[in-house]
Amino acid sequence: MEMLRNKRLIIILLLLTAAMPGFAKIFYSKNEAMVLAFGEGAQVETLSLFPDDQQMSKIQQDAKVKLDSGLFTFYVGKENGKILGYAAIETSTVRTKPETLMIVLSPDGELRNVYTLAFHEPPEYQPPERWFEQFQKRSLEDMDFGKGVQGISGATLSARADVNSVRKVLAVYQTMVKNQVKN
Repeated sequence: MEMLRNKRLIIILLLLTAAMPGFAKIFYSKNEAMVLAFGEGAQVETLSLFPDDQQMSKIQQDAKVKLDSGLFTFYVGKENGKILGYAAIETSTVRTKPETLMIVLSPDGELRNVYTLAFHEPPEYQPPERWFEQFQKRSLEDMDFGKGVQGISGATLSARADVNSVRKVLAVYQTMVKNQVKN
């Protein structure tokens, strides 16, 4: 009797596990992401930023988003002491689950690439990599829907979260990094 009950419990657990959606997809580890951003063999330094109240206010105003944290981390790629660019890893909630992007900037702070590192929502809500191409070389002021950024039918929340992440990184760069780090 006990053995039959255990078998039933195991079968129920297996059925529940099989019925749970497995949407979580991790595309790149942090180390792989740094190679994507700066190339093989680049030195990567961490730049931790702690904005004061005035800087927080400016970042929020410029980015048009409410900030969750008072800590920002930029990764600075270097080769032979020369800055190759900057990268920031941003995680945001799309609907109910997280998405992690890496936003890569040129040495001058111009948007170069956006990579999806992880996406935990259903795959049909994930913006395609080619969608991010419209962001390249777009200024913070022009990084918005209605100003040349096209939305994605069926993935509105993902598109909004992605634009907000890019705007935040650009605003942090302009407020805190641009005049602090020199080549």
